[in-house]
Amino acid sequence: MHAQPAINYIHQLSIDCVIFGYQDKQLKVLVPKLDFRGDFWALPSGYILQDEGIDEAARRILEERTGLRAIYLEQFRVFGNAHRSNRDFMDRLLRQNEARMIERGLDRQALEWVTRRFVSIGYYALVDINKVIPQKNHIDESIEWYPIGQLPTLIMDHHDMVTHALDTLRLHLDEHLLAFNLLPETFTMKELQELYEAIFDKPFARNNFQKKMLDMNVLERLEKKFTGAANKAPYLYRWQRPERALIS
Repeated sequence: MHAQPAINYIHQLSIDCVIFGYQDKQLKVLVPKLDFRGDFWALPSGYILQDEGIDEAARRILEERTGLRAIYLEQFRVFGNAHRSNRDFMDRLLRQNEARMIERGLDRQALEWVTRRFVSIGYYALVDINKVIPQKNHIDESIEWYPIGQLPTLIMDHHDMVTHALDTLRLHLDEHLLAFNLLPETFTMKELQELYEAIFDKPFARNNFQKKMLDMNVLERLEKKFTGAANKAPYLYRWQRPERALIS
């Protein structure tokens, strides 16, 4: 369903992106709703140009959707089930939107190439949600952040993609120091703990968590954060490593 002719793309290969953000103590995922009759939500996705590398394509898709260039981006899984196909989804969409599709020049013949079996390369991205300006494309009705536990019903195997992306994020969170890509430049220890609790969906003991973080020797303690409250002001921290975004 893309504007460029099929000949410009590598056929039967696509990229799907799970874009994670953090806000209001909740881990969130950026999800577009397609601009067609019926409820069709899909992860931000795209195809790979014939002269384009897969990481380059993933960065392009992420920049188009977030407005950001410096993003932590990681390939986490290839989805290649033998029965993985857009056909059922496209048939349902066309049945409910035939007139609208014809108006857009997207009849069954024009869309035949996207109904075939596709192998999808899954990437996940970590962004400071306050810096993102979500961008719709030409087939989107909207694009919104949804709490990971309250996602709309996604097409095809996109829910599985979110699950695998979250599993990978949890697995590598400490080893690759990933949490800091979801936070602003400075934060309190409590805010860092709340992020970990949102990612793992469970509470952590305060003293144990603080000791673990400090023992990693990756935090720089700054001045106290004055809140105006009567309780003791917490210290601010920042990540010692300056490079906050990469692709792996």
